[in-house]
Amino acid sequence: MAPLHRPTSVTLGGSVPDPAELNDPAREWHRAMPYTRITDYGMEPADARELLWRTANGEDWTSAATEIGRRQLARSDQAANRGRGVTARDAALAAAAALNVAQIPITFDEPQKRVLYEEFQSAVGRYAIHRGGLERLRIDYADGTLEGWLVLPDDTVTGTVVAWGGLSGWGAAYLSAAEALTARGLACILAEGPGQGSTRLTSRIYGAEATLTGYDRFVEFAATDRRLTDAPVGVYGNSFGGMIAARVAAGNKLVSACAINCAPSTLELPDIRTAREQIFAFVGTTDSSRANEALGRLAFLPDRHSMSAPLLLLHGVADALVTQDNASRFMAGSSHHDSSLLIWPDGEHTLYNHAQERDAVMADWFASRLGSGPPQ
Repeated sequence: MAPLHRPTSVTLGGSVPDPAELNDPAREWHRAMPYTRITDYGMEPADARELLWRTANGEDWTSAATEIGRRQLARSDQAANRGRGVTARDAALAAAAALNVAQIPITFDEPQKRVLYEEFQSAVGRYAIHRGGLERLRIDYADGTLEGWLVLPDDTVTGTVVAWGGLSGWGAAYLSAAEALTARGLACILAEGPGQGSTRLTSRIYGAEATLTGYDRFVEFAATDRRLTDAPVGVYGNSFGGMIAARVAAGNKLVSACAINCAPSTLELPDIRTAREQIFAFVGTTDSSRANEALGRLAFLPDRHSMSAPLLLLHGVADALVTQDNASRFMAGSSHHDSSLLIWPDGEHTLYNHAQERDAVMADWFASRLGSGPPQ
């Protein structure tokens, strides 16, 4: 099998460009999508360095990432045709990660974003064929469909975790978390709730307090699907998805444990253009007043919302988006004695730079609360 060929200028050494030395739009996206984040999403290290150097040298982010993803898809197909299933699986995963990273800079729901996101989902489907135990999930809701992925362990399910992403990373972007959970006997639903992923891009279901029932539907599915053996259910939220997870845990008695990773308890429209546009896309309006009203209704307020299940709160001091004071309000809203806050002094947003340790801590914690894992 022929190896992937890259320009030597983007693969020599382990360095990546310094965003401070770049001009916009490259600087904007290198800050929003650093090496730690895109490798956390599953990009191979060489692919990630290639993308960062190519875009630092003037190439369009979406075009470069798409080309890398399609190149990995071709590698996956070549391996599959030669009966090399493991290589086909791993290359499909690398392709999916690159295609996901390709669509993120398109903040509004333009046709190109819809096409690329479905191409990402298709690549995840290729990975699923070679992995096994992974299937596309669709749940009827309102006038559309809630979407996501169901990831199953090899043996009997001892618990199920419903995981949500934030404003720009959704569903199968968190496959590493799902793999950590399934390795410990837990199933995982990589859920795309209202305002997220294909649920928004295809069914045009947006995020608002009224659509918290849409997030609840994933918990109800986990509690009733026969493949999940009536096992207890936990919820796990990353970034903005942590606020959603807390609201679901506070209002749904089916939730037996809740973990939150670097999430704001309250949020207003920020000055950063990309984040503002992502919020507009999530709530389905570009009216600033209406968007802030929607965010206010989704906020977790300790004097109004109380979580009675065990809580694990993860936070990084180096998080440039969420302050520790803001995140700590979730602890004030927890009434369970088994609630803890873990802090990484150098942790970036959602602990990209501690991805393996983060996933292990989270999965061990859920295994001890939902499954048959040892006490933590």
